Amino acid sequence: MKSRIFVTLKNGVLDPQGKAIHHALEGLGFAGVSDVRAGRLIEIEHDENVSKADLEEMSRKLLANMVIENFEIESN
Repeated sequence: MKSRIFVTLKNGVLDPQGKAIHHALEGLGFAGVSDVRAGRLIEIEHDENVSKADLEEMSRKLLANMVIENFEIESN
């Protein structure tokens, strides 16, 4: 099986990478973009016996900084 974990910054947390991307898009002439938030995607291949609760625990303990980040799990 494969699961995807999307890690994003919580609302209100400054996102310098997103700000730099937004500025670069404007510099390339792309208009109409009001905000950019950058995050990361982590793909995990695992056995069927790895539960969603296991993936949530992995995310809380290692993959996301729970003070400033959120995560969302998508499993196939």
